[in-house]
Amino acid sequence: MRNPLLLMGIISALGMGWLPAAAPKPPPANVGAGRIAWFDLTTTSLPKSKAFYGKLFDWQFAPVQGTDQAAEILAGGTTIGTLRIAEGKISPFNGVVYVQVADLEASCRKAKELGGTIPAGFPFNLPEGQGAIALVVDPCGHPLGLYSRTPLPPGPAPAR
Repeated sequence: MRNPLLLMGIISALGMGWLPAAAPKPPPANVGAGRIAWFDLTTTSLPKSKAFYGKLFDWQFAPVQGTDQAAEILAGGTTIGTLRIAEGKISPFNGVVYVQVADLEASCRKAKELGGTIPAGFPFNLPEGQGAIALVVDPCGHPLGLYSRTPLPPGPAPAR
């Protein structure tokens, strides 16, 4: 079960919609530490999901540069998440919520102290100075994203 979660997390994180664009994008809204900053929803059909969520929440959708497998979700003109094609079968864990944290490295250390794990490849900086993210797998096996508006300092990756 861990390998599909890891794969989902990596795919989710790499394709969050923060792909390089012609003009730098501003970072996501500063919602404050401990609050939801971003989320990803997975689907087997982008058109069906766009229609459903668009009508349910009045969301709009924008293309993600470089792929036809994802769309950014806009609410009131603000990008709040990503809707993307699932890799394989949809499971209860095919979606990641990203909680904003003040100090990403400290939050990763604390998660590990509490029995969580940080999959290989995390944390990492997002392109264009958008901040940094990590994926934490809680002691029950559920993934949760951590997001910091502050990029990680240059240098070797933190120890896992």
